[in-house]
Amino acid sequence: MDFLFLAFGLVLLILGGEFALRGAIGLARNLNISPAVIGLTIMGFGTSAPELVVTIQAVLSGSADIAVGNAIGSNIANTLLILGAGAMIRPLICDPRGVRRDGAVMFLTTLLLCGLGLTGGIVLWQGVAMLGLLGTFMGWSYVQDKRHRDKATDLHEEMAEETSGIPTNLVLIATYIVAGFAGLALGANLLVDAAVALAKAAGISEAIIGLTLVAFGTSLPELAATMIAAYRRHADIAIANVLGSNIFNILGVLGTGALFGPLPFTPHIVSIDQWIMLAAAAVLLPIMITGWRVSRIEGAILLAAYATFIGTLTIRL
Repeated sequence: MDFLFLAFGLVLLILGGEFALRGAIGLARNLNISPAVIGLTIMGFGTSAPELVVTIQAVLSGSADIAVGNAIGSNIANTLLILGAGAMIRPLICDPRGVRRDGAVMFLTTLLLCGLGLTGGIVLWQGVAMLGLLGTFMGWSYVQDKRHRDKATDLHEEMAEETSGIPTNLVLIATYIVAGFAGLALGANLLVDAAVALAKAAGISEAIIGLTLVAFGTSLPELAATMIAAYRRHADIAIANVLGSNIFNILGVLGTGALFGPLPFTPHIVSIDQWIMLAAAAVLLPIMITGWRVSRIEGAILLAAYATFIGTLTIRL
């Protein structure tokens, strides 16, 4: 029964995130906000909405281990599983300027999170600082896009225009937003409760559940978006979405979660999993820079690395 609640919670999270994202884009367009700003801000928030709501719900429920495991597991899945799967469909061509900027920030934020993990976790003032860093990055990116219109600017606009099924009527927009957030809230509640119950029944830690089932489930929207983008030959959008999602998962998701309560890191996450996340980020950068593409062979290597990671988790069960 818990697996059924877990699956139903994931479905509600995914549908809620999609409705909320489309409603937010529709509202932004009605307010005449530029496509570049929509791609930079709303798309970043929208694709990570499941992780964000699950993190808040987990902290409020006293299951902070799930929140931390979810964020770290999602970043590992984004880097290894999602980009690997996308490259297997079609080699992913990288935009040099976008990779240099967002890739570098992604690696630095990952390094920052590992440093925080060594201190034992994330507390309130650190969460506030992380949100401040996210706001600074987004503001800086917007200024860069506005001053120097280049491929990165075009990419942000493409990300906004790529999303279909956007409502235009204000009543419909409000319906999408309300329904989306309701689905996110209910889905997160079901998912966290089911994850805690499964962990207790199986005698494993909540952090492991967060790193695996919860992280994989909340990463499904990024997986679907990346595979569709790769199929449509919009590889630059696929890569930008993953890099942006990784940045937001660390600074936005965990930063917001820390506002609701401390986020302690378990010994296993501090000693193993956060370094796997950092290693995945470190391996991805040279892969993207070498030839400015992620080939099918490199995609297969990323997928094999993710399978190995999951295999190591089963040993720790």
